[in-house]
Amino acid sequence: MNNNDIFKKLRVALQLRDDQIVEILELVDFRMSKCEIGNFFRNVDHPNFMECGDQVLRNFLNGLVIHLRGTKENPKNAMDVIKQNQEVVKKNIEDTRAKGERSEAKSKTEYKPKTEFKPKLKIEIKKKPFNPKDKKQAAKIQVVEKVQYKNGKNKKS
Repeated sequence: MNNNDIFKKLRVALQLRDDQIVEILELVDFRMSKCEIGNFFRNVDHPNFMECGDQVLRNFLNGLVIHLRGTKENPKNAMDVIKQNQEVVKKNIEDTRAKGERSEAKSKTEYKPKTEFKPKLKIEIKKKPFNPKDKKQAAKIQVVEKVQYKNGKNKKS
């Protein structure tokens, strides 16, 4: 198990988004962009995948301690922080579902075609069955002439 796996598992277990991870890293004065953090969570085969170094994971864990427990001057209860984060995640999920339902309702009611569809009348044309003899035989043109390949060895016959 490497640093990337540990980082992924902590992110999922604590339900952290990339912007929250950036904030946690800034608590220990370690600056990193959301794009760089996203590269840690990519698949190993992806061209933008980046190996998570020891320094990044160490700073994230130190920042996570401060984020969950607080500082000596301002202590926090870790479970309260986790519950607040879970409530925010649930609220975001509900908001996205509500937006999805609203956009579906709008798209169903607002769609009106510009012109009415008028089907064309079908005219039945009797087609002849396929017969390969009826096709005109095209003259075969020899594109490549007979070539004698020499693979570098002289054969004695």
